[in-house]
Amino acid sequence: MKEFDYLRRPLGFFPTPIVKLERLSALLGGPNILMKRDDQTGLALGGNKTRKLEFLIADALRKECDTIITAGAAQSNHCRQTAAACALVGLECHLVLGGEQPKNPNGNLFLDKLFDAQIHWGGVQRKGEGVNKVCELLKSKGKKTYIIPYGGSNELGSLGFVRASLELDSQLKEHEEEVQSIVVASSSGGTQAGLMVGLEMLSSETSVIGIGIDKLGVENHEFARVILDLTYSTANQLELDLSYDLNDVEVRYEYLGRGYGVVGQPERNAIRTVAKTEGVLLDPVYTGRAMAGLIDMIKQGRFERGQTVLFWHTGGTPSLFSYTDDVLQY
Repeated sequence: MKEFDYLRRPLGFFPTPIVKLERLSALLGGPNILMKRDDQTGLALGGNKTRKLEFLIADALRKECDTIITAGAAQSNHCRQTAAACALVGLECHLVLGGEQPKNPNGNLFLDKLFDAQIHWGGVQRKGEGVNKVCELLKSKGKKTYIIPYGGSNELGSLGFVRASLELDSQLKEHEEEVQSIVVASSSGGTQAGLMVGLEMLSSETSVIGIGIDKLGVENHEFARVILDLTYSTANQLELDLSYDLNDVEVRYEYLGRGYGVVGQPERNAIRTVAKTEGVLLDPVYTGRAMAGLIDMIKQGRFERGQTVLFWHTGGTPSLFSYTDDVLQY
């Protein structure tokens, strides 16, 4: 792991724990389920983006930038962790968020403001469409800017999950566990791409199953191609000669429901089931949907009894507080 740690600015608490979901596994009667607790990364109530930000923030500091700009939805977990990372290292933070300014900010947005991030509202745009305009404005004021892409997903951000796969491998060996598949929410692609590269480095036969969170890529495998491109650019960063094709990228789109951030019955059931069986909180947008996908795949017989599946908890707990009516609805 140390061979590329020089590219990283530590921001979180690692390794994150792996726990056995014994009661959930028994309830579903399928494979043994493990959970990688990246909701416990430590930065601003945790989340998977901390791993990506360690490499992105380090790059910004190397380039002597003083201002970070990134974008996301109003309840973006990535933006919340970016704001906290900037506060930690002393950089100015600007967030371009989808939607309009609410009267009473809560969840992640409340924390963004607490970390003193400057908010720019983008209306229907939530994936960074307005970032360049904000960047030019800040440059005109003498700021030295650094743009972090949507979700932190580029070849540098993905290094966080190459490192995470090596961390996971060490933990599984220590506990004498063998995992057949990793199930993870997949939205901007960097987490899934980084895991794929890391597992290939390890010559592992463990598969990565991404649960699509957004409608991008439902047609013509568009999102799978994004992930494929990221695996190659990430591998190139590490001077690795890896070979992938589109068939190696598994993204399940059948759990999209009514779209990004819209809580349906599957997400509601998954969040409440995991809470009452394991005392673990999932979020409404990412991990709730990904867990709903895992539960359905188990019921459909995708995994054999006696196998072990690992669910990668990517965090997002603060957004629960902005979805209380949706989650508690019967």
